[in-house]
Amino acid sequence: MKCPACGFPESKVIDSRPIEEGNSIRRRRECLSCQKRFTTFETIESTQIIVVKKNGEKELFDRQKLLGGVLKATQKRPVDAIALVSEIEAELQNALRTEVSSRELGEMVMTKLKERDEVAYVRFASVYREFKDIDTFLKELNALKSPEEENE
Repeated sequence: MKCPACGFPESKVIDSRPIEEGNSIRRRRECLSCQKRFTTFETIESTQIIVVKKNGEKELFDRQKLLGGVLKATQKRPVDAIALVSEIEAELQNALRTEVSSRELGEMVMTKLKERDEVAYVRFASVYREFKDIDTFLKELNALKSPEEENE
């Protein structure tokens, strides 16, 4: 690592600490030439994920955009929206895929919400599936309720 003070190409690591849930490392370094200390950050290089929208347009995966939608659905509900979005992002990264359809991304969110909180699931589904009337809403609620009745 090049020293920011004198430009010398070598330094020694004095201290290393994990940050951001272990996804990054903060290192304190000391220049071997001028003895100045500086901090560097090391992160895992992740692949860029492209989201293919319904109309065929492509855009970079935006964690904040996904989080915004999930936060609206989980407002005042006992669901950790940040953890849910992190889980989805990790699944996409681990699958080593470069493209995902917006439909598939929405289905991933709905599956995870359905497991965690049915109210948040219905909220998200009503926007994602563009419920037009009360009948569509009731149909989704009945489908959600049916598996529970079978278990009783």
